[in-house]
Amino acid sequence: MLKKILIGLAVIIALFLIIVATRPDNVHVERSGNMTAPPEAVFPLINDFHHWAEWSPWDKLDPAMKRDFEGGPGMGAKYHWVGNDKVGEGRMTITESHPSDKVAIKLDFIKPFESNNTTTFAITPAASGSKVVWGMDMPQSFMAKMFGMFMNMDEMVGKDFETGLANLNTASQSEAKKQADEAAAKAAAAAAAAAPSPSPTPAPVAPPAKGGKKKK
Repeated sequence: MLKKILIGLAVIIALFLIIVATRPDNVHVERSGNMTAPPEAVFPLINDFHHWAEWSPWDKLDPAMKRDFEGGPGMGAKYHWVGNDKVGEGRMTITESHPSDKVAIKLDFIKPFESNNTTTFAITPAASGSKVVWGMDMPQSFMAKMFGMFMNMDEMVGKDFETGLANLNTASQSEAKKQADEAAAKAAAAAAAAAPSPSPTPAPVAPPAKGGKKKK
């Protein structure tokens, strides 16, 4: 009887491992959001890691998180963080940067587990202002595939993306106002510089003195 039970367990385990092995080698998670600001106001918030604390869903999970920045903004910029158990440790590097259009990032998780992923942000004009599509590709090791049997990565990561996009919309509204104020100030300064200087006011001429003697 015991032998049959052990054989049955071995068959179940073997079937489980076969199912795990046949799962996709890559998981793609993608969410999109409409921004009420133009692409020119959204792009800088993604392209510069110094702005990520304004909208990233993970930066708010650990107020004491340590951050290190290198280079940037744009191509080659690096961002390294170390935080609590909720955020772990990782590094991001911008590998593509197309103004107001696209940002691609190499995302490496270090702790609590190692993972090398690719993240992309595609920004396009829209009736509301702009549309942002946030995607991430995660290569799956055998252990990651096994983990995925019990956890829905699309649902788990997708919720964070949705929160981040909502935060990005709010932050981009402030960025759009700031850019508009700066443009107005520059226009006013340019107009003042181009205006002709006022002509000097001529000095008043004193009237002739009264009661003077006439010459003969």
